[in-house]
Amino acid sequence: MKFTRPANIRTRLAIWFVAILASILIVYIAAVIIFQYVLLERQIYHDEIQDVETVEGLLYFDPQGVLHLQENYHSHPQSRLLEDRLMEIRDLSGTVLYRSETLHGQILGGASSPDEGANSYNERSTRLSDGTRVLLISHLHPIQDKLVLIRLGYSMAPLQDRMVRFFLLLLVATPIGLILAGFAGYRIAKRALLPLDIMAARAESITASNLNDRIVVEHPHDELGHMAKVLNHLLERLEQAFVQLQRFTADAAHELRTPLSSLRATGEVTLQESRTESGYRESIGSMLEETTRLNQTIDGLLLLARAEATRSDGVKTSFSLFELVDEILVLVDVLLEERHITVVQDRDDGVPALLFADRSLVRIALLNVLHNAVKFSRDHSTIRIGFSRRESDGRAYQRVCVHDSGPGVAAGEVTQVFERFFTSNSPTTSKYSGSGLGLSIAKLIVDRSGGQIFFDMSVEHGAKCCIDLPLL
Repeated sequence: MKFTRPANIRTRLAIWFVAILASILIVYIAAVIIFQYVLLERQIYHDEIQDVETVEGLLYFDPQGVLHLQENYHSHPQSRLLEDRLMEIRDLSGTVLYRSETLHGQILGGASSPDEGANSYNERSTRLSDGTRVLLISHLHPIQDKLVLIRLGYSMAPLQDRMVRFFLLLLVATPIGLILAGFAGYRIAKRALLPLDIMAARAESITASNLNDRIVVEHPHDELGHMAKVLNHLLERLEQAFVQLQRFTADAAHELRTPLSSLRATGEVTLQESRTESGYRESIGSMLEETTRLNQTIDGLLLLARAEATRSDGVKTSFSLFELVDEILVLVDVLLEERHITVVQDRDDGVPALLFADRSLVRIALLNVLHNAVKFSRDHSTIRIGFSRRESDGRAYQRVCVHDSGPGVAAGEVTQVFERFFTSNSPTTSKYSGSGLGLSIAKLIVDRSGGQIFFDMSVEHGAKCCIDLPLL
């Protein structure tokens, strides 16, 4: 029959607890029984030696030369019947001089061996003819100037019976103890996992409408407390992602509504009025301008989605910042020539600026910053691109700054310019404003690359946008 794994973790913990406890008890019981058995054997040998010492003083030969054992030391005649010693005495030729009644005529220990009992008490185990196992000692002792071999032993049957009864008692008590331990283990597991049930119930109650709720951390330093903190961090990240998604959806709907409304209004007005060919061309041109604006907004939204979906530890490669900047300048070369804008780079070609990041995303960020500088620069002006190195928190960064000659950034808008769909209200810059996504895309990419982007407000003329990117 196939074993079905219990679904309840408390039951599994209790089963594991009982199984481990049972294994420990089995090993412990076996060790105790073996140790106790060996210890009792040694105690029996010790008692036999003392018994031999006592018997030696009670043996005597009668006038006919028959060996006897004095038994008048018993306080009651019936006491001699309680003795369970097995004793046999031989002379050096092997002739049996005395044999206790407890042997029932059986030979104790077989034939004599040379030097048996000569130097010490020879300890050994033997069996009688009826199969009884006996612990036996031998000792040479002179009785009335005659040297005899005394063999004294005890049957192991009483000891074995007691050990079997002890084992059966443990065999009965152990399952009862394991059952009680199983119930106790289940209760302990249930109590220990109670905070987990509370956390699960709390987590189940959190939906999209209350993502700001958190799991209560009662014991922050134990495993369950650590799990609660991890879940809270997960909920925090989910809340941030949900807020970003809501903001992204709202901003996208707002920005897409304006060009779509303009397209619709222009189309409806054109259809309602009769116009000349030039009038229709003007209406279509206006609609194409709104379409271009709509495409730019959609492209920007797609770039934002791509940058947000890219992991901070995504595909990173080593590449030269100088080569990347040269590549970007080729892309805007037509725009630079059209407006007669000159780009000057201040760099040390002897020190290669090797970055370690996602090259395609960094390319988009630098392109947006440079395109923003070109858009706000005056015709026949100069854009300066400066390169430098800096250290922060034990890590090296490559700084690239793009300084244009435009109207600059207002002090109150230095952080707002990196927000999505932000357009300045300043009359000097509002006419150049686009969808408001370029710098927000650049900031998201730079942040994901482990760097930072900011405007240097110490310049007196124009705007100076700086990007710090980690070096290899």
